[in-house]
Amino acid sequence: MKLSRFSKYAWLVLLYNLAVVAWGVYVRASKSGDGCGSHWPLCDGDSTPLMGAGAKIVEMSHRITTGLDGPLAILLVGWALKVFPKGHIARKASATVLGFTLMEGLVGAALVKFGLVTTNDSAARAGVMAFHVVSTFLLLGALSLAALSGSGEAQFRVKLKGQGTVGWILGMAAFGIITLGVSGAVSALGHQLHETNDVLKAALNPATHWMVRLQPLHPFIAASIGLYLMLAVGLLQHLRPDSRVKQAGRWVVGLFLGQLAVGALNIWIKAPIGMQMAHLVFADINWISVVVLGAYCFSEGIERVESRPPPAEAERGAPLMGRELIKAYVALTKPRVISLLLFTTLTSMVAAKGQWPGTFLFFAVAIGGYMSAGAANAINMVIDRDIDLAMKRTAKRPTVTQSIPSHHVLTFAFALAGISFALLWGAANLLSAVMAFSGLVFYVVVYTMLLKRRTWSNIVIGGAAGAFPPLVGWAAVTNDLPPLSLYLFAIIFVWTPVHFWALALLLKDDYAAAGVPMLPVVKGDRYTVVQIIIYGVITLVVSLFPFLLPKVGWIYAGAAIVLNAILLYLCVELYRQVDRPRASRLFHYSMIYLALLFLMFAIDRAVVLS
Repeated sequence: MKLSRFSKYAWLVLLYNLAVVAWGVYVRASKSGDGCGSHWPLCDGDSTPLMGAGAKIVEMSHRITTGLDGPLAILLVGWALKVFPKGHIARKASATVLGFTLMEGLVGAALVKFGLVTTNDSAARAGVMAFHVVSTFLLLGALSLAALSGSGEAQFRVKLKGQGTVGWILGMAAFGIITLGVSGAVSALGHQLHETNDVLKAALNPATHWMVRLQPLHPFIAASIGLYLMLAVGLLQHLRPDSRVKQAGRWVVGLFLGQLAVGALNIWIKAPIGMQMAHLVFADINWISVVVLGAYCFSEGIERVESRPPPAEAERGAPLMGRELIKAYVALTKPRVISLLLFTTLTSMVAAKGQWPGTFLFFAVAIGGYMSAGAANAINMVIDRDIDLAMKRTAKRPTVTQSIPSHHVLTFAFALAGISFALLWGAANLLSAVMAFSGLVFYVVVYTMLLKRRTWSNIVIGGAAGAFPPLVGWAAVTNDLPPLSLYLFAIIFVWTPVHFWALALLLKDDYAAAGVPMLPVVKGDRYTVVQIIIYGVITLVVSLFPFLLPKVGWIYAGAAIVLNAILLYLCVELYRQVDRPRASRLFHYSMIYLALLFLMFAIDRAVVLS
């Protein structure tokens, strides 16, 4: 990108603000915020405060560095007014920078004047700090927009209106990053004021200060936002197929992973001040990367995939109304595909509890799990419009004919995902909500976007998406994921190739027509059947592992032996003669196998734990 002098200056001001933010963390963490008492902007009324020592020097140095932001912002506004025409986004962004620079000064004054510094652990201090985080993010975002819009790149003109699906995907990403920043600020303050060696244990104690009790939420929020960013970036790269969007998206994900690594290291080494500074700067840079991604997505003239009309060869779908429209939306969720995996969720709840988990929780998890999986399937249909068009069995899907426009499908899918997350969190716990969302993201991003069109191993790795439901059910009941629950994940993971490759043998011609490198298309039928037998044996071995753990009895072991014997028999029969009837028989039995295996596991646990 060609940088103008104005743009270079804006980026330098941005870097300066990041340094100011880092030093502000040092002021808070070192408890130097009252170094000047309640005096502001001077220090104890003394015009030469640097003659003092310790906290006074730290506090006043912070005031001087933040004070310099004002002249820098004024120069930015003046420069923008001089070189850009009326209404240009560089002018608007620069004016916003000046506004939030003044706001930051007022927030600093409030912290000092009201004594919301050092050992103050009031809700008021947490509230002002949360506002401070939001204000800082908006300041940095405005600086980023000013730098980008004044870059001198002739094609770069940001259009904020009429962005539809992309607009709210980015809006949710921005809200998530801000929420994470606020939770991080409160968590850091709680660590500073009420340090404890065992945060989880302290958080369970009702007598512990509320800031400490909230600290365990921050890692869960970080994981949830990270998952959402992966989903958002993947979809944005699909909906806005531009090289700048793809590069900015990679930076968003990469920087967030770096932020997670710094956060994990912070937890491990008890968050020394230097690491706290690095963590917050990483958070700010990650926010900037999201703003940059949004700016490129909103660029004028960029291709908008969701606005493409149906392909000429697609059957034009008539507008759907009433019951037909409802049926079409339900079909987007693929109920038949979901039913088996939802069954593994619900039987895992019974197995985890050793008895009926409660009617309300049971049905809440069933609905939440269905919504999450349905959202993943709907998003998959939007991404795979071209593949579905080439395959006979999917050529009339609403996403292909656009009888339901793609942006409506995405709105529907995101609504399902959001309701699912809220329902599972509210009715069960945050861990179960995160597990369900993890399965959604893995299916959409890892399987559909990264693997499906690139390698015949797509289903081997991508099949992990279908293995998350037992974790959702187990976590919903116990708020934990012990080794036994992970074995259930492993069983579905190794079972999936057997199940899916049997289906792929039946649909080989469709996959070949669509150019999808499924194993029978790439390696042939005989090689596929050999792989099916290999994974059938692995499934036998893995399915017997739970019996080696305590509180799993012979009911499950006996059922597993019988069910696996039938599975392997059908695999061998298919090897002897590869034809459609035998492939169909194995495919349909594999579904019965998984359902009965999980049902017998639930019964076994109920008997053993009774």
